[in-house]
Amino acid sequence: MSQEIKRAIGLMSGTSADGVDAALIKTDGEQIISTGPYAFVEYSKAERAEILAKMQAAIAAPDHNARKQLGYELAPLITQRHGQVVEALLKKANLKNSDIDVIGFHGQTLYHEPATQFTLQAGDAQALAKRLSIPVVHDFRSNDMAHGGQGAPLVPVYHRALVAKSNFTLPVCVVNIGGVANVTCIGPDGQLRAFDTGPGNVLIDEWVGKTTGERMDTNGAYAKKGTINQQALKTFMTNPYLQAMPPKSLDRYDFSDDPVQKLTLEDGAATLTEFTVRAIEKALDFMPTPPQSWVIVGGGAKNPYLMQRLSDVLDMPVKSGENLGWHVGYVEAEAFGFLAVRHLNAMPLTFPGTTGVRESVQGGEIVFNS
Repeated sequence: MSQEIKRAIGLMSGTSADGVDAALIKTDGEQIISTGPYAFVEYSKAERAEILAKMQAAIAAPDHNARKQLGYELAPLITQRHGQVVEALLKKANLKNSDIDVIGFHGQTLYHEPATQFTLQAGDAQALAKRLSIPVVHDFRSNDMAHGGQGAPLVPVYHRALVAKSNFTLPVCVVNIGGVANVTCIGPDGQLRAFDTGPGNVLIDEWVGKTTGERMDTNGAYAKKGTINQQALKTFMTNPYLQAMPPKSLDRYDFSDDPVQKLTLEDGAATLTEFTVRAIEKALDFMPTPPQSWVIVGGGAKNPYLMQRLSDVLDMPVKSGENLGWHVGYVEAEAFGFLAVRHLNAMPLTFPGTTGVRESVQGGEIVFNS
């Protein structure tokens, strides 16, 4: 390999704000040498409520300076939990801090608005580096946006590395269904086309949460009992975002569950799940070559009802990454370790086909314990 192999820890706190994922990865930034083990630190109910409240406040804030202030207020909590999960992972892996070359620290997204070249991830990378005595790469999105990109999605280059390791017949589409869903299509020549498709789990989670107090529709149980409301689904599908040409990316709150407000718990869950599925299907309109197969990662891969609906609607093989030996709940955490190593090796993180950046660009900033 031409690039140096590094041992990294990648961290991710997603839009669901349930906690912090940590993943160990050895890579040269191109090939995956090994992954795991993994660790997770859950936010308490009060902490999650605080994070979600800050997200909502960021939407209502009068300007970006006010949004930055919200990020400063949240940073100590985010940094504390990220430090804890790294320490837990090191203990689990029986490694010392000095055994780790770099940490990839995404932080907690509070607000993302490509139109104004503004993105806000809460967390103090300098404090994290000081606590752990490990270099930390952070601020992965800003340089992309400064060069005309959307700042998202960032994970496609890692999806390509996973697919390369799994010996697929290309083209293949990898869909990460987190709070927001994004798709990466790897073409026959390895070229990437990627974008956010629409809501992933966020609308379903919020719908179930405000009705039952539960964090999610576990295994799609409520949706499976419900009936899809075609009128509400039709309303969802008229959203202009779904018709827009890539590059395109979303904020957690760019869609609402207004069309299902009068439905039962089960019918609302079924309809919102179908919306996630149909938005992914719509992504086919923007792919240069139809995929031979689909691989699903993220929390959505653990929802059997959602997976079945995807298989029915797409009418072609739809696999969970788990079936390939991928750790679907930790793919994004692995990715940020991978991207941190790419930063160290001066390799690009984003590409015209992923974020719409004018040319492939490097990204991230590194801080040290000083």
